[in-house]
Amino acid sequence: MSSHSTNAQFLTFSLESDARAFVTTRWTLVQRAKSESQEGRRALEELCSAYYQPVVTFFQCALRNPDAGRDAAHDFFSKMLAGNAIDNADRERGRFRSYLLGSAKHFLANRHEAGSRLKRGGDVQHIPINSTDSGVVNVIPDMSVLTPEEAYDRQWALTVVARAVEALRRECDSEGRGDFFEQVKPWLTGDGDHGNQVELAQQLGMNSNALKVAVHRLKRRFRHLLKEEIAGTLDDPGLVETEMCALFVALGG
Repeated sequence: MSSHSTNAQFLTFSLESDARAFVTTRWTLVQRAKSESQEGRRALEELCSAYYQPVVTFFQCALRNPDAGRDAAHDFFSKMLAGNAIDNADRERGRFRSYLLGSAKHFLANRHEAGSRLKRGGDVQHIPINSTDSGVVNVIPDMSVLTPEEAYDRQWALTVVARAVEALRRECDSEGRGDFFEQVKPWLTGDGDHGNQVELAQQLGMNSNALKVAVHRLKRRFRHLLKEEIAGTLDDPGLVETEMCALFVALGG
């Protein structure tokens, strides 16, 4: 099974509205506070750290060079976090995904005009970016198939999914169900078949119906965590369903 179909199947649940209201999101906080408060800056740093890899993927595809793309991404984030770049964010767009991609394109255009290769860190404050803490699957861009924008969207979608999966794993660990989560994860990601599920139910000392109920509940909880993750990147929580559809498209589902 391809990674496209696997990730698309991972999200084969309905998009009905969640009754639980979302709290103030990180992106909304950034938009309100901008660079005027430490709280807003911390929120921006968190978002940049979380969504570091999509920008790396964009630069790698646009520059057609993995190493140059990663160097450019480090310089981009250092400049972004050290200055007041967020002040130029367009509130009408409302999506951190769109804002980040637009900023990366603008950075690349300026870089091209300058005609010089930017070194990692440069003369700006170095901001450490951690991109491997949430189990994100990094895509090696296929430059003959994907445009830089498509590669960015694909990696963004994978990052959102991975962060929601990691949140669910942490919840299960805290409840003493970490082993159970790892065993049933294939049916969350679309990698398991019915026969294997019956066998697993026997191994766990459960009947098939009980296991199906447990998996269904995990899928429902995952759906909620995924929506929360998406809402954290939006200025308007009402855009969650639209972003969910965009995520499906990016994953090829």
